[in-house]
Amino acid sequence: MKVTVVGAGAVGASCAEYIAIKNFASEVVILDIKEGFAEGKAMDLMQTASLNGFDTKITGSTNDYTKTANSDVCVITSGIPRKPGMTREELIGINAGIVKMVSASLIEHSPNTIIIVVSNPMDTMTYLVHKTTGLPKNRIIGMGGALDSARFKYRLAEALGAPISDVDGMVIGGHSDKGMVPLTRLATRNSVPVSEFISEERLEQVKQDTKVGGATLTGLLGTSAWYAPGAAVSGMVQAIACDTKKIFPCSTLLEGEFGLNDLCIGVPVVLGKNGIESIVEINLSEAEKSHLEESAAGVSKTNGLLEL
Repeated sequence: MKVTVVGAGAVGASCAEYIAIKNFASEVVILDIKEGFAEGKAMDLMQTASLNGFDTKITGSTNDYTKTANSDVCVITSGIPRKPGMTREELIGINAGIVKMVSASLIEHSPNTIIIVVSNPMDTMTYLVHKTTGLPKNRIIGMGGALDSARFKYRLAEALGAPISDVDGMVIGGHSDKGMVPLTRLATRNSVPVSEFISEERLEQVKQDTKVGGATLTGLLGTSAWYAPGAAVSGMVQAIACDTKKIFPCSTLLEGEFGLNDLCIGVPVVLGKNGIESIVEINLSEAEKSHLEESAAGVSKTNGLLEL
């Protein structure tokens, strides 16, 4: 199992670190345009191997895509990160050009790869990869929902005063502050609906805190978060590498599912060796359907800014 991570910044380096530590990949290649940056990150991470007990080989390269050849999974984190006050959508002009070039270069050397898109605005960047590469839809996956769901579970555990291992929940919809649809109705603590433990008002607060989870961290850190995004990617890559058939909410191209067409948005999918093995079309309440449709309208509007 060979994995390439494009972008050696905080998010890309965290992706590489968590993938290596889980020890399921034989090789991780980190690529960056900044001279020596990926090589330095790779060397630093390799010097943790004996301490963290992994055998994954990590190598870095400055913009040499031949080093990525025959990658099973490629992760695109490259592009400019958010700054305080910026929306993910404001990144579209710069990041679209980067993602288009990167995806074409990756596929040139790894035509059978599965691509995971992290760059923002993530749903629109995932759609761009679909429109410009011609890869089958199961091999193009947007990361956002896995991260948003992790943030949702963090907020739920906080509200419940429960260990996070007791909590389960999912966020669907667009990976944006307004587009996320946390499914509070379906959230549980050890199979018991969370509504049995906390009030509707507290649940609503959990929902709102989840939706601004990224913006909250950007305000605190001065840039985008990286630990949780890296962990979200590593979980998805592991599901593909180990063919676990685990369900994640991921941005995927919809062709009628959930009543939506011609856009990428977060919905539950089964991940395995073929990438997206299937889309899980869960039953939504009328309110949840309405929120998902509103989210889809927002994603489609952002897609309209692409120069395809």
